[in-house]
Amino acid sequence: MKILQSLLILTIAFASIAFTTDKKNGYKIGDKVENFTLKNIDGKMISLNDYKNKKGVIVVFTCNHCPYSKMYEDRIIALDKKFKNIGYPVVAINPNDPSVSLGDDFDSMKDRAESKGFTFPYLFDKDQKIYPKFGATKTPHVFILNKNHDNNFILSYIGAVDDNARDASNVKDRYVERAISDLLEGTAPMVTETKAIGCSIKTKK
Repeated sequence: MKILQSLLILTIAFASIAFTTDKKNGYKIGDKVENFTLKNIDGKMISLNDYKNKKGVIVVFTCNHCPYSKMYEDRIIALDKKFKNIGYPVVAINPNDPSVSLGDDFDSMKDRAESKGFTFPYLFDKDQKIYPKFGATKTPHVFILNKNHDNNFILSYIGAVDDNARDASNVKDRYVERAISDLLEGTAPMVTETKAIGCSIKTKK
């Protein structure tokens, strides 16, 4: 009897932990995203407010070294080329601490962007203050912002670029493209959250 009581207590305790620790940190769908300012690879400071004349922004937390980030680089460039002229440019942000993640320093960011021909800003979250606000956990991790009638950026999608990191030719569901297509039609994305697949963000904390 005592054993059963103990098991029941443990079950309740684990259930309680499951419900209380599953809370996502950072912005949630529908939240207003605050302005931020970070250094671009060209040395200039870029702010989210610089994009107030756009319909939205595709914010991608990515990096130089992660194999998943490398797999998605061409697809992220393609997203920027497809959508920036109709109001949804890509803004990439490196959230990694280069003292922990070798090859993710600022100079290496410049080299990577040049070698791959990035068509978008590549910003450095040097103090690692921006990615926690978004709740980013992976590289790559995508956040689509959509501007509302009050000229505020509202978080409309969180997650992966598509459903096949390893093989671009076998992608069945292009999450980001589908979400932006919905937004361009004036409706909320049918799918607002997917699971980001990638490397963990590197930090000393």
